[in-house]
Amino acid sequence: MNGYVFSVKDSGIGILESRFEVLFKLFTQAAVSTTRLYGGTGLGLTISKQFISMMRGEISVESTLGKGTTFVTKLPALTSKLC
Repeated sequence: MNGYVFSVKDSGIGILESRFEVLFKLFTQAAVSTTRLYGGTGLGLTISKQFISMMRGEISVESTLGKGTTFVTKLPALTSKLC
């Protein structure tokens, strides 16, 4: 894909791979205990995925428990087909 790649990495608690599929759903977070400890509504990743999809891009996640999480967004270069 010609375009742009953005990577966001943290050194937080990490996310179980079994929870990856629900990360991008409305009002869902990795775990109930995460919501209690850190708050939030579970909308950020859903909104991000929708914007990225509208731009014909994709987002992926990699994570290791206790070491953090990386989100990678790939967006195509702007062409007349997208405008």
